[in-house]
Amino acid sequence: MKTWIDIPPMWLLAALGIAWAQATYYPLGLSFGGVWADFLGGILAGGGVVLMLLAFYEMRRMKTTLIPHRDAERLVTSGIYSRTRNPIYVGDTLFLAGLILNMDAVLSLPLVPIFVWIIERRFVIPEENRLRRKFRADFFRYTQKTRRWV
Repeated sequence: MKTWIDIPPMWLLAALGIAWAQATYYPLGLSFGGVWADFLGGILAGGGVVLMLLAFYEMRRMKTTLIPHRDAERLVTSGIYSRTRNPIYVGDTLFLAGLILNMDAVLSLPLVPIFVWIIERRFVIPEENRLRRKFRADFFRYTQKTRRWV
């Protein structure tokens, strides 16, 4: 299913929708702890946005695609990509975790590893396979020095 709906932001929105529904309709009296959860949630969500913006900037600077199901024109290894091979997905994950904390959606916390699992299977592995085929030795060297997630 490689349609417009099968893109990471749609999976992120779905997870956020589930977390919002849980926090709104099924809180069950559970809480992360007020101010500290809000503060940490804000830091995580804000950090996620910063990572995504840095990654978008680097991809645009290198003139390659941001669309997951398309072939990259260039292998981006500079900027934030020198720290993690998937800064946009790390940013998405931080953003999700931060908003779950802010919404006080305690029962939705398992959505974070579920989201990571879906993103890795649906996008990260296929993207890396395309990069491996296209950039061969360069991609191999990049994977040796830069971790997939963090």
